[in-house]
Amino acid sequence: MIRINLIPVKRKAKSRPVPVFVLSAVAGTLLAAGILAYIYFYFDSSLRTTRARFENNKQNIAGLKNKIREVDNFEKVNKTFSERNSLIEQLRKKQNTPVMMLDSIDTSIPNGVWLNSMGVAGDIINIDGYAFTNSDVVAFVDNLKQAKAFSDVSLLESRETEMEKISLYKFRLTLKVAI
Repeated sequence: MIRINLIPVKRKAKSRPVPVFVLSAVAGTLLAAGILAYIYFYFDSSLRTTRARFENNKQNIAGLKNKIREVDNFEKVNKTFSERNSLIEQLRKKQNTPVMMLDSIDTSIPNGVWLNSMGVAGDIINIDGYAFTNSDVVAFVDNLKQAKAFSDVSLLESRETEMEKISLYKFRLTLKVAI
């Protein structure tokens, strides 16, 4: 017996080959996506590295600024210390100057001369005084000129005045301390 199948059978259509341009477009797209992904990850990691370096540099700069402040404070303290030290040394060197100056003036005063006032401004000394005679004033000035402690001794004024019915010579002179 022969059997005949009258039910139509669906046959598979023969698959057609994929066109080459579609394959090349898909391959190009995948290649471009791969390249773009690589570029993205490369620049992303580079950006992260740069940001980390930037933050590290920021912290280093903050630390260095603190060190600079410390160095500046140290320099200020050191400068203040040096100034004080030099001032102390100057005072130590000039410690004997007033005593030697007054001693030189005392030994230079002849009999008949007395001092009324004495002012010191830096290295210059102004002296006002009285003497019985003008020759006593000249002797006092000569004694001061011979003293090694003084230089530039100059008599500014010497005039005759009367004090309590006694004729006196009032004088003013300046001199420079040479010590």
